Amino acid sequence: MKILVIEDEPKTGTYLKQGLLEAGFVADLVSNGLDGLHFALTEAYDLVILDVMLPGIDGWQILQGIRRAGKDMPVLFLSARDAVDDRVKGLELGADDYLVKPFAFAELLARVRTLLRRGGKVRESGFLRAADLELDLRRRRVTRSGRRIDLTAKEFALLELLLRRQGEVLPRSLIASQVWYMNFDSDTNVIEVAIKRLRLKVDEGFDDKLIRTVRGMGYVLESGE
Repeated sequence: MKILVIEDEPKTGTYLKQGLLEAGFVADLVSNGLDGLHFALTEAYDLVILDVMLPGIDGWQILQGIRRAGKDMPVLFLSARDAVDDRVKGLELGADDYLVKPFAFAELLARVRTLLRRGGKVRESGFLRAADLELDLRRRRVTRSGRRIDLTAKEFALLELLLRRQGEVLPRSLIASQVWYMNFDSDTNVIEVAIKRLRLKVDEGFDDKLIRTVRGMGYVLESGE
């Protein structure tokens, strides 16, 4: 998932970008309104995090430009302007959420994930596939070669992440933040145990092993076909 951050305060912008990268997102940082609007209109982003007060043009104008261009990606305002009128204005112009500074990054991350899930549900077909493995997002069902595979909620979330990022080696730190919403602790083996259980359910009895461990790097789901 690719996120555009439009923030003119250097410390806040750097903090946001680094936090999003560590949470497993791709993040671009722009520090003025004109460049922010240009990036939003010419690049493909899944979400925009937008300040109101910016050099060049302000956040209100950027949002209006995004919506006039027919872009429907979620927009989250992140601003020190905390008046009710400002929040109402942002939402009426087409923003999806409004968070006031100072903020807790954990709350920002939760809102980002909620907006991405909401936006993704509009666009996605409802299925994720790799080889003969199929994950039905709406019915929360997993099958392989037509055979039902029963998963726990965490196993389902882990498999969904691996399928969405198939072919990409995912480090344990990313898996921990995306599935368990926690910082990675090298002393815990919760991820190794979950991967082992998921591999037994998904790959056991099949010649094409989909889930692999990449030593020293993480885990990847990809078909050998």
